[in-house]
Parts: sequence; C-alpha cells; structure tokens
Amino acid sequence: MAQTPISSDLGSSMTEQLASTARETIDRVTPKVNRAEQELRVATTKAADSAKLLQEHAVEAAKGKLRAVRSYAESNPLTIAGIAFAAGALLSALIRR
Repeated sequence: MAQTPISSDLGSSMTEQLASTARETIDRVTPKVNRAEQELRVATTKAADSAKLLQEHAVEAAKGKLRAVRSYAESNPLTIAGIAFAAGALLSALIRR
C-alpha cells in the first residue's frame, strides 16, 4: 500500500520534532557533562598526587627501617647469627613433618 501524503507529512513532522527535542536535550546537557568531566579530571589529578606522596612516604619509611635493622645487625652480629640459626632449625623441623 502506498502512503498518503498526509501520513508522510505526519511522519516527517514527528521525526523533525524528535530530532529537535534531541538537539535541545544535548544542548542542555552538554555544559553539565563538560563540568562533570572537568571535576573528574581534577579529582583524578588530586588522587594521583596523593598516591605518589603516600608512595614516597612509604619508601622513605621502609628505607629508615632497613637502616635501623642493618645498624642493629652490625652492632649485634652474634644475636643475628643466633636468630638465623633458630629460624633455620624451626624451618627444618617444619619441613620434616
């Protein structure tokens, strides 16, 4: 069946209305989306900076603890040897079971 001009005009008019509504919605939402994107970028940058700072603090803390352990080991070599022997004996006993 062939469409009548009236139904064709109605379909075209409806399509134009829907397209117009879609364009208006996009135009209305675009600034909000841009603002949200900018806020997300700022938050991401802050989080990355915080993570980097935490990493640097953790590395420094680990280095400090390593220096303390190394200093203790150099000051007390017999104690360290005893601890190593006890750990080895314990590990050996656990492995044999």
